[in-house]
Formats: sequence, structure tokens, C-alpha cells
Amino acid sequence: MIEAINANSPLILVGCGHMGHAMAVGWLSAGLAPEALYVVDPHANPGVLPALPAGHFVEAVGLLPRGLKPRALVIAVKPQIIDSVLPLLTPFATEDTLVISIAAGITLSHMKEGIGADALYVRTMPNTPAAVGAGITGMVAGAGLSEDDRHLVQRLLDATGQSVWIADEDQMNTVTAVSGSGPAYVFHLIECMAAAGVEEGLPEDVAMRLARQTIVGAARLLDVEADVPVGKLRDRVTSPGGTTAAALKVLMHDGDGLAALMFRAVAAARLRGEELGG
Repeated sequence: MIEAINANSPLILVGCGHMGHAMAVGWLSAGLAPEALYVVDPHANPGVLPALPAGHFVEAVGLLPRGLKPRALVIAVKPQIIDSVLPLLTPFATEDTLVISIAAGITLSHMKEGIGADALYVRTMPNTPAAVGAGITGMVAGAGLSEDDRHLVQRLLDATGQSVWIADEDQMNTVTAVSGSGPAYVFHLIECMAAAGVEEGLPEDVAMRLARQTIVGAARLLDVEADVPVGKLRDRVTSPGGTTAAALKVLMHDGDGLAALMFRAVAAARLRGEELGG
């Protein structure tokens, strides 16, 4: 399906930060022809994506070849600056163009109003593990997408991990709060575990190594045992009356345990996404 994008119907990526770069590398690794990809970034450095032909990595939208008719246009800029970018993309958006945004909080209607063209709009939210091919992306489709369009969008996003369609756009801010922001929660959990180890007498480097590898190992086990419910994996570690049970009694305490804290954290992230979307 990625073959539907070619030199005559290319893909334009606007924004080549960590996420944009990860997506571009994923597409090229999945077989996208370099001549079918154009990248726009104000800090354009062709050395970042050396496979691209000359003139395919430019600093501004205005430097793209005139008359370019992309099959897909992926917007990977920060939501705070997207309103200055969207009007520049109008000449490249036709009724057959897939306009895919990964900006948090930016709605389908916001994109369409900003570009002002009757294109095919898709709102998505990936996360940073996409950089190592282990991301997860939530997607919601605007009106008019065919099954082929949906398959192409999913093929592009699966190049950096997994993807899932969301039926209701109102749920996308929650997707952002759970998986888009989620890696930061895990990293902070590592910081907290290591700090607790230091508090109990471990050297800092030892505590951090133990905490980091515990999360890495648990994630790998979770992936290998994908058919096993998460609660069952937790139970395997928890002997009745043992050390894990003692810790979980604290973490799972009604009202002030980890679940209550996570509910508040996800709600705060969701509300901020709504604010960013205006």
C-alpha cells in the first residue's frame, strides 16, 4: 500500500523534529522511495536523511517545487505554531490529498479551516517510542476517507509501531493523555523508583540501573506475553503476604493510591489538549 506514494504522488512531511524524523526513517525503511518524500523543516539538514535526493529537504514550504501534487501531507509541527503553517499548505491540498496531523489537540475542523481546502483529513497522535519502531498511534478520520485511504494512513503510521482507529474524535484528547504523554509517566516512574532506592540506602547509580532495567524487562515480558492479561502478569510477581504484596497495598490503596493519581494525571493532560485545540 505504501507503493501508492511515488514520485508523481509524493508524501510531504512538514516538521522534522524527533517524531517527524522517526516517521521519515520508518517510511524509508518500509520501502518508501526516497524520491517520493519531501521534508520541510526550518532547520533543514540533508545529512539527517541522507537518502533523500537534492532539493527534497528544504527549510520552508515555499521552497517546495511548484505544482507538487502530494498523495499525503503529514503535519508534524508543534500545536503552538500550527496556525502559521496551515495556510502555507493550501496549494498542496487537493480533494485526493491525505492531510495527516500529529499535533496534540488540533481538531479535524481546525485543520480544514486552516488549510481551506476540501482534502481528506486525519487526526493522529503517535508517541515517542516511534523513534525505535515501538510506538502506538491513535487515529480518527474525517469525512470521505475510502477503505484504501484508511489502509494507506495505517500503513504509514505502522512504519513506526502500531496504530488504532478511534471512532469518536472527542476521545482523541484522552488518547493523547494516555499514550501520547504516557512515556513521560513511565520515565518519571523510573525516577521515583530509583529515588526510593537511594532513600533506602542504595548508591544512585545502582538504584537507577535497577529501576531502568526493571521497566525495560517488564515491558519486554509484556510484549512477549501479549495474550496474558496485565493483572495476571502482576499476580505472578505477587506472593501472598510477600514483599510485592506489601508494596502493592500502598500503591493500590483506595483514594490515594497510584490509580487515583493516574486518573488525575490523565484528566489534566486531556484538559490541556482541549485547551490547545482552542
